[in-house]
Amino acid sequence: MTTLNTTTLDARARAKALVAGLSAAEQAGLLFHPMIMIEADHDPDASSPFGPSTRELIVDRGIRHFALATIPSPQETARVLAQLQEIATSHGSRLPIVFSTDPRHSFLQNDGATHRAEGVSQWPEPIAFGALDDPDLARDFARIVRDDYRAIGIRMALHPQVDLTTDPRWARQAQSFGADPELTSRLLTAFLEGLQGPELGAESVAATVKHFPGGGAQKDGEDPHFEYGREQVYPGGRFEDHLQPFRAAIAAGASTIMPYYGMPVGLSRNGQKIEEVGFAFNRALITDLLRGELGFDGLVLSDFGLVHDAVVFGKPFPARAWGVEHLDPGQRVARLLVAGVDQLGGESDTALLLSLLEDGRVTQERVQDAATRVVEMNLRLFGESDEDAPDAATLPLREHVELGRLAQSRSITVLRAGLPGEAATLPLTGPLRVYLQGLDADALPPGWNESAAPDADIAIVRLAAPFEPRDHYFLESGMEQGSLEFAPAVIEELRALAAVTPLIIAVTLSRPAILTPLAEFATAIVGDFGASDRALLDALTGRVIPEGCLPFELPRSMQAVVDSQPDVAGGTVDPLYPAGWRVVLSGAINEGNR
Repeated sequence: MTTLNTTTLDARARAKALVAGLSAAEQAGLLFHPMIMIEADHDPDASSPFGPSTRELIVDRGIRHFALATIPSPQETARVLAQLQEIATSHGSRLPIVFSTDPRHSFLQNDGATHRAEGVSQWPEPIAFGALDDPDLARDFARIVRDDYRAIGIRMALHPQVDLTTDPRWARQAQSFGADPELTSRLLTAFLEGLQGPELGAESVAATVKHFPGGGAQKDGEDPHFEYGREQVYPGGRFEDHLQPFRAAIAAGASTIMPYYGMPVGLSRNGQKIEEVGFAFNRALITDLLRGELGFDGLVLSDFGLVHDAVVFGKPFPARAWGVEHLDPGQRVARLLVAGVDQLGGESDTALLLSLLEDGRVTQERVQDAATRVVEMNLRLFGESDEDAPDAATLPLREHVELGRLAQSRSITVLRAGLPGEAATLPLTGPLRVYLQGLDADALPPGWNESAAPDADIAIVRLAAPFEPRDHYFLESGMEQGSLEFAPAVIEELRALAAVTPLIIAVTLSRPAILTPLAEFATAIVGDFGASDRALLDALTGRVIPEGCLPFELPRSMQAVVDSQPDVAGGTVDPLYPAGWRVVLSGAINEGNR
């Protein structure tokens, strides 16, 4: 791979000089960041489900940033990415490629948000770090992510996500740190220290902090990947709370910031009404607020798919051009660049941008300014030899696997340790005969046995947080949206089970859940934020002490959620368990202020 010399000039000045020497087509290519899929036998000349071949994107269109969707093993991916780098450094601008990715170290699989760990150490979801409030652990985890990505050939993270989880219904909570802006800012700062280091360089992975200016205040908790979730509202007047983590990100040197899809509705700031268009199209928020007031001078990367409608794997996926749906693709691109966006996520139509340049609808100065920021990142990441990069052949490192499993157990949050007025059931002491539902018997400790319910000493049932299945649009099936209530049939089945044996319920809190009916009969209740069966049992048996505190509240009812304000943390009336709640095994304490 070509090594870029940055010793003569600082990175910004050298980037500006380098961009000035590129053709208009090569400059235009730098403003695109499409998604690609990689297989072990990847053919750079084959078309993909997203359209053009990778060779066409690299050579003919001059694109040098790619987000990785599906990939094979780390070892196979490293080999394929190295081959694509050889193509890039032999053609056109000869700049190397910056490959990016959504998170790849936890449990959930959602092609539009996060990938289940494969070939790397597995950790709980990011929301677990909010449950633990351990900045040192967040920093160490980020260093592991950094080294794993570098071993694979990935130099840019499309995370961390720092949206405040203020509406319990929102689909993206598992990738955030929680509802508290101070806690989120604290963990974000530590994560950036681990991922990027003291400054962006050859040992760094560039961080993309998202989703500016905070995506948690969704009307009705719906997700803005889809038209029905396009509105963000602030009836509680808490816009500045959602903005606070981005102030921390800029202070900590975040390389890139990504605006969200949503459009602010009814928002005024400093006496001026903010235009009701998607955040990336909104000059008042990108240029005036992010660039001007907050002083961010890094790369602004749009969220993916703002320009062109698409059909992906047979499902419709309209452009998330909320508030500007009436504009054609060319007008949308011009609007994004004028607003202050530097790079278009999920887009690859370089010919469209060149036509806008020819027509004068986009200025060459604006394209060069954006391209300079892109090249500056490239120079910093590849400006020195990276001979000490980790080797993909070593992944996953055993010590990292053990650390990830320990974090899974530690972050488990005990909501109830036993029936009120009775001795605590947790931690479990054995060996016991156990009825299992949703767990594998292989995870039981030595000497423990699986049993039928009537003969069991204890029943342990694992549940996923409830949501309403939807599957009309691409990505919709992977978004956990809608009601937080368990189906009546599930509740009655568990009630019958609790009548014949003491019942421990473990709920994976990828989003809050209404546990009120379960609390009527469950002996003990715990929440996890991504944990293997073995990690869960380690916490239930006290082999690892569960230390988690709720990073968001668990409402008492759906009516309380409907009546709450989506921009206000802890906004439901009389929650069953407030944010900060945990039970230590000697009793319950409310740690709402941590």
